[in-house]
Amino acid sequence: MGNMGFGGAKQKNREWRRTSFLPALLAFLVVAIAGVVLDRQAETINQERVRSEVLGRISVIRAKLEGHVSSNVQLVRGLVSVISTEPDMDQTRFDALVGNLFEEDSQLRSVAAAPDLVIRMTYPLAGNEKAIGLDYRQTPNQWDAVQQVLFTGRMVLAGPVDLVQGGRGFVGRFPVHTTEDGWKKFWGVVSAVIDVDRLYQDSGLYDPSLSDLDISITGHDAQGRHGKIFYGESLSARQPVLANVTLPSGSWQIAAVPKDGWQSSMASQFMLRGAIFIAGCLILLPFIIAGRMISQRHDYIAQLRARETELTQQTQRLNLALETSKVGLWELDLASGEEVWDARTNEIYGMSADGGGRTHDHWQKVVHPEDKARAESEFRKSIANGRYQSDYRIVLADGTTRHIRSIAVLYRAPGEDDRVMGINWDVTADVALSEDLRRAKAMTEARNTELEAARVRIEHNALHDSLTGLPNRRYLDEMLRGNAAGGFDDSGTIALLHIDLDRFKQINDTLGHAAGDAMLIHASKVLRESCRDTDFVARIGGDEFVVVSSNSHGEEGLARLAGRLVEAMRKPVMHEGHECRCGVSVGIATGMVPAIDVEQLLINADIALYRAKDRGRNRFEFFSAALQAEVINTKRVADEILNSLENQDFIAHYQPQFDAKTLDVVGVEALARWRHPTLGLRSPDSFMEIAEELSVVAAIDHAILQQSLHDLERWDRLGLRVPRVSVNVSQRRLHDENLVAALREMDIAEGRIAFELVESIYLDESDGVIAWNIEQIKALGIDVEIDDFGTGYASIVSLQKLHPRRLKIDRQLVDPIITEPSQRRLVASIVDIGKAMDIEIVAEGVETMEHAKILRDLGCDILQGYAFAKPMPREALEAFLAEQSWRRAS
Repeated sequence: MGNMGFGGAKQKNREWRRTSFLPALLAFLVVAIAGVVLDRQAETINQERVRSEVLGRISVIRAKLEGHVSSNVQLVRGLVSVISTEPDMDQTRFDALVGNLFEEDSQLRSVAAAPDLVIRMTYPLAGNEKAIGLDYRQTPNQWDAVQQVLFTGRMVLAGPVDLVQGGRGFVGRFPVHTTEDGWKKFWGVVSAVIDVDRLYQDSGLYDPSLSDLDISITGHDAQGRHGKIFYGESLSARQPVLANVTLPSGSWQIAAVPKDGWQSSMASQFMLRGAIFIAGCLILLPFIIAGRMISQRHDYIAQLRARETELTQQTQRLNLALETSKVGLWELDLASGEEVWDARTNEIYGMSADGGGRTHDHWQKVVHPEDKARAESEFRKSIANGRYQSDYRIVLADGTTRHIRSIAVLYRAPGEDDRVMGINWDVTADVALSEDLRRAKAMTEARNTELEAARVRIEHNALHDSLTGLPNRRYLDEMLRGNAAGGFDDSGTIALLHIDLDRFKQINDTLGHAAGDAMLIHASKVLRESCRDTDFVARIGGDEFVVVSSNSHGEEGLARLAGRLVEAMRKPVMHEGHECRCGVSVGIATGMVPAIDVEQLLINADIALYRAKDRGRNRFEFFSAALQAEVINTKRVADEILNSLENQDFIAHYQPQFDAKTLDVVGVEALARWRHPTLGLRSPDSFMEIAEELSVVAAIDHAILQQSLHDLERWDRLGLRVPRVSVNVSQRRLHDENLVAALREMDIAEGRIAFELVESIYLDESDGVIAWNIEQIKALGIDVEIDDFGTGYASIVSLQKLHPRRLKIDRQLVDPIITEPSQRRLVASIVDIGKAMDIEIVAEGVETMEHAKILRDLGCDILQGYAFAKPMPREALEAFLAEQSWRRAS
């Protein structure tokens, strides 16, 4: 029995051990599984928090990149709007406009304008001179981007690219269109370079606070996530957070990863694992001890295990909450004033976690002086209601400032002193993030304000003249179109006064552009003061102004207005000690509804202005139907002259010149004739005035010279003796700097060609180009003759300076020598002057043989006139030379 009892006891002991270790084993498994689950949850929560923080930081960079790129694009779009209204602007105007853009806080590095796809203007010019003249169509590495602009009609952002002048930049290309007669016309491309480094710097990519992140940007040429990486290295294998940067054209994608990976911030995770492990050990230890010490109280052990399991779960939850929230606990005994701070609270307040006692003084020592009184007051007022909450700053021993949020409740228990239990958060990072967002918002609002101000300035500049402040041509066109239906100011009429300053070019050339600008400002002031407040005054370019008024007072009212303008502008203006006089010519045109055509009205006013200038300037003229007919006829003749130049309808007729003694032919004068397609042969007096206005007299002179050279070669081959040909040369052609080079290419034989110059040409001794050209012409073996001598103001000194080969006495002096002895003596004096200076004398207008005899006796060397031969075409001249008929007539 004893053995059985002993065996039964051992059996019971073994059963107890099995039953006691089974709960311990089950508890171990539960703790292990719970620990793994909690560890996974904590790891996921911690990683999501870190990813959220990284995303927040790169979102600030994304917003700055979008803002800076958009602001730069908006500035350049304002410039494009100005160019579309001023397609003919020069480099100076371009510099003034773009200089205003560069004064803004932008990342622009340079701006270039390429009308017809050829760069003509750039700012700044220094360092970019090589870009001038660049043709995009001949530049393969840029042509694809420009083609994209042409095909889409929208701005295209390319880059970053390596710049020729050094550095890297993003290149934005903008199409520019102008409007002509209501049609949209492609003008060219404006290219703007955004400096990469400045953009990155201003957007915060170089901020030292980002040193703990690896960042990359994808989307070369604004292709978004499908593009290439142009900043940083590929992070696709490291599970990065992503943010899309929306651009005016395309997008970029920012990716970011902590340098040490997503596990770098998992120190707290290891602490949690340690806590779980310790908690598990603490849970298992009571089971083991209780199992060994209490063998009979299985029910009690089971109950104790259940309660301890529940306590363990609550402890784990509390520990997890404390770890993840980074919350510090504190407790205040209101009766004794003693406080208990946990390790996290001590850490927050910069004190050692030594477990020492804490009092209210410890808290007061670290609270910021500016927040102390408020925090104390909030505590006293709030805790009486049972709940306290306050935000304040603390200052640590090393000077670091932290932002703290404290929440507490009043705890009352029967038989115990009142206590306050609370928690503290370190919200410094949240406050800093809020402050960054506030600053970013303020910067964005300021940027928007600047952009709006820039837009207003650009719109004002686009519609106003920068020098005088008057509306410009674009503003005028918009105003006229708006008033076309009802007339100016709904008066039913529109009156246009087209005003041009007289002698403005002389003031500009002699006193400089500053004086010219002063005169333009003075003119704009006179116009404002002379016109009514309701009149519209605009400067449409150069020295031209337009006044728009109604015709309510008839032509008499407009005449009075124009008269006031002319009279006011006659008065001299002092500029830096110089008296400047600058009159005005005014052309007036009117129209009435419903037949108002503003474009034709402008043309009519311009026609009237042209008539005012033609009649002596400093006056005004009204447009009329007769004036229009005259202008139309002039336009028709001008078109016919231009067409005839292309068709070689200007031909040479030749008038022979004879030796006064032997009557041998010593040369011919080539005279221009117009072979009109319908009216037949026309003399110079029917077309020369219009040709001078068209500036084609030099072209006619050149055509006659070429025909003369060709005919000289022909006559030499035929054996007809024509020693030389005299051709007329206009003053405009003598101003041509390329004249001498063109004459050298013609290979003119010495003495075979003579240039006839009217004596007024050489009176302009200050013109260096004319003087140089005349000397070079003589050096080429071309004779110089003075035509129409005696009708101008040539002096003996002028003849000495020029020293021509021949003087041609004008027919007005030759004709009366038969009947007027005084006129004969005058001609004799001219002959004597020529002989004294070794100059041959040619008499033109020899109408009779009696003229020829007198002129020969006076000493003239050469005779030319109807007494011997009229001007004739080449074929008639050849027959005339072959027959020698003039000898029989003489």
